[in-house]
Amino acid sequence: MSEAVLDVRNVETFYGAIMALRGVSLSVHRGRIVTILGANGAGKTTLMKTVSGALDPEKGTVAFLGEEVQGMEPDQLVRRGMAHVPEGREVFPFLTVEENLTLGAFTRSDRAAIAADREMVYGYFPILKERRAQIAGTLSGGQQQMLAIGRGLMARPKLMLLDEPSLGLSPLLVQEIFAIIRRLNEEQGVTMLIVEQNAQVALTTAHFGYVLETGRIVMAGDAARLLASEDIQEFYLGQHGGGDDRGGRRWKRRKTWR
Repeated sequence: MSEAVLDVRNVETFYGAIMALRGVSLSVHRGRIVTILGANGAGKTTLMKTVSGALDPEKGTVAFLGEEVQGMEPDQLVRRGMAHVPEGREVFPFLTVEENLTLGAFTRSDRAAIAADREMVYGYFPILKERRAQIAGTLSGGQQQMLAIGRGLMARPKLMLLDEPSLGLSPLLVQEIFAIIRRLNEEQGVTMLIVEQNAQVALTTAHFGYVLETGRIVMAGDAARLLASEDIQEFYLGQHGGGDDRGGRRWKRRKTWR
């Protein structure tokens, strides 16, 4: 098996007195795309923020490239090779596309290499090159998502965290974004951990998946097997006999496939 880039073990994270993560454990291996599925409030964004240093866990460990990093500041993790593309994109709205990309390389000093990587990003997202001088806040939602991913790539990440990359996008744009995610993994070897509510697109893109429910991992396995499972079909793809109450019912079974 390939080397674990990220290894989360028995993590508990709180918001005040509320336990948001309850003993979460997961691994992301080099060169793989791993997805985390879950309804709103399941703890997906909390997990991403815990991994990227925006939140500190009360218990458990987060190991990145073999080093325990829980408690480190986000900029320290960026310097070690972790890039977080947050939910809602959070581009710098009053800066241009090119300025946003350049800021993504704030840990680097080689101007020639930074310029080459900007051109690499433009190769994956040609619309960004066309709009390189445009103020980022005036881009469409899909273009802002492309810019957020491109800005993350400028750090030359060993692990990229993508939080809800399909949020607010049309089905056509979702397919385009995830096609580029697959290309980045295959052509650039970028290892990715993706939080996503769109189970169909996530599991057809990822190699491995986890399902998070009320702060706990309740299912795990190869993405293709998860996609074929009854529980995923019922609760995430709406293929069940009753009304569509996804997220409102408990899982009938607790399965882990390795």
